[in-house]
Amino acid sequence: MSPRGGEEGFTLLEIVCVMAIISILAALILPAIPRGTSRTRLEAFALQTAALLKTDRLAAMQRRMRVATELDPVSRSIRSGATGSTVVIPRDVGFDALLASRCNQRAAGRSIDFFPSGMSCGGAIALVRPGGGFQVRVNWLTGGVEIVPVSGS
Repeated sequence: MSPRGGEEGFTLLEIVCVMAIISILAALILPAIPRGTSRTRLEAFALQTAALLKTDRLAAMQRRMRVATELDPVSRSIRSGATGSTVVIPRDVGFDALLASRCNQRAAGRSIDFFPSGMSCGGAIALVRPGGGFQVRVNWLTGGVEIVPVSGS
């Protein structure tokens, strides 16, 4: 038997203290790490946008009046003219729109208008992030709405 001068290893108290320090550091650092919008979440924004546009088109045909879906690049929102519901796009998602400058003999440019016939002014709304995204397209002739995946850099 060899005599031991001291115990080797760590005490339970030392291990608990180290775990507490690691937990405190993790609690401070993890919220500061930016979280980006996932591809699935981006697709959900595209689906919400398409549903909002389809609702406005249907409302225009049912009410027999023009309904405008408003796009606001400052607040990064898309607002339904029929229901008032809004889709707000996160800051880490690129938000761009290609809209008609004139529609039905009047100035346009900040909205996609739907008419009682089902037709529209047309347009495209791009929701992109690094690696890809989606484009929500509105056909001017039919008023139909489709979602098209786009590749990105």
